[in-house]
Parts: sequence; C-alpha cells; structure tokens
Amino acid sequence: MNDSLSERAFADALKSVARNLQLKQYVRQSAEWYPILLRAAERFVAGDVLERGLFCRDALDAQGYRTSLEYIGENTLTETECTQAFQEFSRLIEACSKGRPGTRISLDLSHIGLSVDEDLSYRHLEGLASQAEVAGLELVISMEESAKTNSILALHRNISARFTNVGITLQAQLPRTLEDLEQVLTYGSGTIRIVKGAYQEQEGQYIPRSETLTSRYIQMVDLCVQAGRAVSVATHDEPILRHMTRNEVYRGAAVEIEMLYGIRTDLAKQLKDDGFPVRIYLTYGEEWFLYLCHRIAEHPPNIYDAVTRSIAGGTEPITQY
Repeated sequence: MNDSLSERAFADALKSVARNLQLKQYVRQSAEWYPILLRAAERFVAGDVLERGLFCRDALDAQGYRTSLEYIGENTLTETECTQAFQEFSRLIEACSKGRPGTRISLDLSHIGLSVDEDLSYRHLEGLASQAEVAGLELVISMEESAKTNSILALHRNISARFTNVGITLQAQLPRTLEDLEQVLTYGSGTIRIVKGAYQEQEGQYIPRSETLTSRYIQMVDLCVQAGRAVSVATHDEPILRHMTRNEVYRGAAVEIEMLYGIRTDLAKQLKDDGFPVRIYLTYGEEWFLYLCHRIAEHPPNIYDAVTRSIAGGTEPITQY
C-alpha cells in the first residue's frame, strides 16, 4: 500500500473512531486520558472553558484578525444537555457583546437540539438569534453529516424569515450543494460560509478532493459574489486562496478568508498583511475529541504533533499569529 492510500485508510479509520460516542464519553470522563489528549487538542482548540476562548479572541482581534467563536459540540442526545448547551451559547453571546465588534458565533444545530427534536432546536436557535441581534452579533450555522442537511437548511430558511443576522455553512463536496446554494441565495441576507466538507460520507455521495471539487468550490464563491452576498471562504487550500487573492473582484466584494485556529498560521498572517480580511475560527469546550480527530484525519502528519504535545506539551498557536 502506498503512502497516499495508507493516509486515506488512516483518515477514514480516525473519522469512524471520532464518531464513537462510548469512546468520546470515556475520554471526557477519564481523569488520566482527558488532560493528556487535551494537550494535543490545544493545537486546534482555544481550551476547554469560555475564558480561554475569549483570551484567544482578544489576542487575535488586537492583531487585526476577525474571529468566529464556537462552544464546541454536536449530536447532544438529551433535552437537558441541549438546554445546557443553549445556556452556554447565551453566556458566550453575552460575553462577546462586551468585546470588540465583529465577533461571529458559530454553532451546530445538533448541539442545541436537532438530534432530539427539531422544534427544540428551533426554539433554542430563535432565542440565540434574538440575543445576538440585540448584541449586534452574527450567528452562522455549521453544516453536519449529509443526513441532516435537509433539516438544517429548513431551519435556516425559517429563522431567516425573522432574523437577518443568521448565516449558513454549505459543503462543496456534496453533489446537491449547488442546488442548495441557489435556494439559499433566494432568501435571507446572512453570510454564506463555504467549506469543502470534513464528514465521512458513503462512497458515491460526495465529491473527493480533486480539481473538480476545487473548481466547484470557486464556482460557489462566484455565485455568492454575483448575488451580492457576504461569503466566507473557509479553506486552507492554497490554489483556492491564490485564486481569491489574485483577482481584484474578490477584494471589492464582501469576501473574507476563514481559517481554523492553529492551522497554517503563517498563511493567515501573510494574507492579513496583504490586506485581505482573515477570520480565525476558534473553538472551546470539553467536546473537543471529534474535532481533534477531524483535524488529524484532514492532514494525517498532524498525528506526530499530537503525540508530541500529549507527551511534552507544545507552543500555544496564539503566539504564532
């Protein structure tokens, strides 16, 4: 087996492990493993408490970056836990309302109720959208596995009829997404965040990493620009980023680059110094296990850094911006 096939098999296995609820709960409740693996996760997450998220937000804001903050979690399975997540997001919005303008709040709908009851999820989303509107903040709904896409888009469409400060994330890797984008462009006015997609889907139900996917991604950005919608280009893909930065049409539009915390800090700094708006996507909270697995699966060599940090710790990514 060659290296690329080995890495692909490793990434697929890691994505499967990431979705193992029993393993995730074991790590979270383990007095031994939680602090060890948290050291690895802190390459990609601000920390496991709100104060750490706000600290990183403030440090990035001071250096001229835009920020997006998320209390990390998904697939919450009880109403009590969904309500607790809602309350933490409310606390996050309250804290961000006192900071510098421009902070965005991101969230998974399955974190606040979608996996329990769509009405519960909508009630929580409505409450957060209202609070964020008063605070002058924007919410952006993340996209999840393709099985949830219809529900997520329906809830976004409903909330967009009442609030203008709620955006949506779309995954370029799903064959349906161009049609979904066309629909989203007909309603609402929130930011459209475009990602390639990190979720493990069944063979034939997604477009693999390829020039085809890159072209499709750029096509989606162009459709947003042509429609006059704010678009967040959420990628570390250098061919896409070169295309964005070398074409003046994007500099004159409501286009920003969004990059994950701790990844390609050198590139983020270069783009910012070149005058392109750059937003750093920050996460915090105790549900970092799946997020860590996805970051390693996307770039398997990250496993070396993860092991090193677990054993010996490492430099805080915030110092590299």
